[in-house]
Amino acid sequence: MNTSEPMHISKNISKVFIVFLFLQITFQGGKVSPVFGQQQISLEQYIEMYKHIAMEEMRRHGIPASIKLAQGILESGFGNSDLAVIGNNHFGIKCHGWQGRTFYKDDDEINECFRAYDDPTQSFRDHSEFLTGRERYSNLFKLDITDYRGWARGLRRAGYATNPRYPELLIGIIERNSLYEFDRQVVGTLAGRNPSAISSRPARNTGQQGSAQRNQSASAVREVHQNNRIRYVYAMAGDTPESIAEEMGMWPREIYRYNEMERTGTLQPGQIVYLQPKRRRGSEQYHFAKSGETMYEISQQYGIRLSSLYRRNNMEEGQEPTTGQRIYLRGRVRN
Repeated sequence: MNTSEPMHISKNISKVFIVFLFLQITFQGGKVSPVFGQQQISLEQYIEMYKHIAMEEMRRHGIPASIKLAQGILESGFGNSDLAVIGNNHFGIKCHGWQGRTFYKDDDEINECFRAYDDPTQSFRDHSEFLTGRERYSNLFKLDITDYRGWARGLRRAGYATNPRYPELLIGIIERNSLYEFDRQVVGTLAGRNPSAISSRPARNTGQQGSAQRNQSASAVREVHQNNRIRYVYAMAGDTPESIAEEMGMWPREIYRYNEMERTGTLQPGQIVYLQPKRRRGSEQYHFAKSGETMYEISQQYGIRLSSLYRRNNMEEGQEPTTGQRIYLRGRVRN
């Protein structure tokens, strides 16, 4: 009897099982992404996939899109490294007090802890928060926003990477792939934010359909997103409800009402500003409140009316959640 084939299959199954166990042990606190048979993406595909989030983060935080893309390309092997495929971490950011999911791999030391994310977009956004939230990177934001060479050298001086050639590697990636063009596009968009840039917008009218048409016309000036089937933009430095209303062809009172803001309210860079009314329920079932998080912040995050959020959770108006409290977004808490 020829037993070589069954033995061959058995050995392959054993290998797969061992690798699977290794991944389960290595990838702490979350599900393991499927990596078997993972098709590698090309450099061109990577740039096309992530250029928009890099440009949006540049608008929100002032980090050159060229730098963000180049770092992602270098740190993740343009999305093909094990850390990127399994942990969705494209920037090699280590745990540093991180409370979320983790991924362990050898780096400067054996079995080091890296942050892991639910999707790559979270990695791009956490990269922005990582740079903006640490004093050692503050000098980078004094540079011209298109000075990618200065940023590359500044990242190395601030200790982002230990490789002494890190700046040259980033600059080479940027210049070979013309990533600086994305910086120029963002700067051109920001320069066009004055009212004359949208002089052809339609006259103000009422109703959700008219609002969507106005917002689509204005989207050439500022990128418009959707959350819970509601259109919104991110506030940028210097924005007010009045300036966003003017830019989007809306009445200021619409911005105040849709975002449940007092007339004395102000906007912070990166804040969600809805261009349509929020809904009575969210697209997800519930949310666990973070330390210091308010009901208003949760309502903005998920596009739910604040009154509906209080009602679904049997909470008094003005009451704030406790850390870790389950906040229902669709159903209602049962007494």
